[in-house]
Amino acid sequence: MKAPSFDLKGVDGKTHTLESIKGEKATIVVFSCNHCPYVVKAEDELCAVFRAYRAKGVGMCAINANDSDGYPEDSYENMIARAAEKDFPFAYLHDETQQTAKAYGATHTPQLFVFDSRLELAYTGAVAGLRDALDDLVSGRAVRAPETRAIGCTIKWKRP
Repeated sequence: MKAPSFDLKGVDGKTHTLESIKGEKATIVVFSCNHCPYVVKAEDELCAVFRAYRAKGVGMCAINANDSDGYPEDSYENMIARAAEKDFPFAYLHDETQQTAKAYGATHTPQLFVFDSRLELAYTGAVAGLRDALDDLVSGRAVRAPETRAIGCTIKWKRP
């Protein structure tokens, strides 16, 4: 799968695209939110991974696609507060229409999609396999375990 493009507002008030967050060796797109206990548990590791791999040519963003009408803790304003509280080193983006989550086939938070230098899917799944996948990609190897099961909360879809 080729990484679907996006054009989303970040907590910094700026618009971010796939091209603007792309890394030279790998790009991480993680579907996230503010309230899921699995995300809360993974946030420190996600921050540490990006800080460790950013200089190795890795780009990253987190995208919150949850319905904030039904889950007000996932509102844009609360995203801003969460990013500041945790000092996210990556862009935290709001997928208000949920079109980006649908384009990626995301179903859970946290769920990772890691792309190679050509933006081809190299790894998808849980946070637990992320460092191994990045080690392979920055070394120019194929990812040894390209898929794991994403464990977390389901994305909270808007009602039609």
